[in-house]
Amino acid sequence: MVTTWIPILIFIAVAMAFGIVVLLLAWSVAPQRYSKAKLQPYECGIEPLTDARERFNVRYFLVAMLFLIFDVETIFLYPWAVIAEELAWFGFVEILVFISILVAGYFYAWREGALEWV
Repeated sequence: MVTTWIPILIFIAVAMAFGIVVLLLAWSVAPQRYSKAKLQPYECGIEPLTDARERFNVRYFLVAMLFLIFDVETIFLYPWAVIAEELAWFGFVEILVFISILVAGYFYAWREGALEWV
């Protein structure tokens, strides 16, 4: 019984040893000289103007949540497309209801001004 677990234990030990060796090797080879320019945040080649911990406008998070909601909901179209022929008209009507709910939610968000970036 124990002999069946030996290859798995060897694999785990080798994987952990490999990770530790690679991290130690990278730490020992990497230059350790810090400067003011290296410690500054860098983003898209633009010099930072404000602190990185600045508060974001809540509209940013609202647009992000709406994007995720509509993006995740459209993923449900793929399983339907795979079995669309088997579902026949029932599946077609159900997907029309699903898409109409999505479109109604999109127009509601648009009408409420959630998609407008001020």
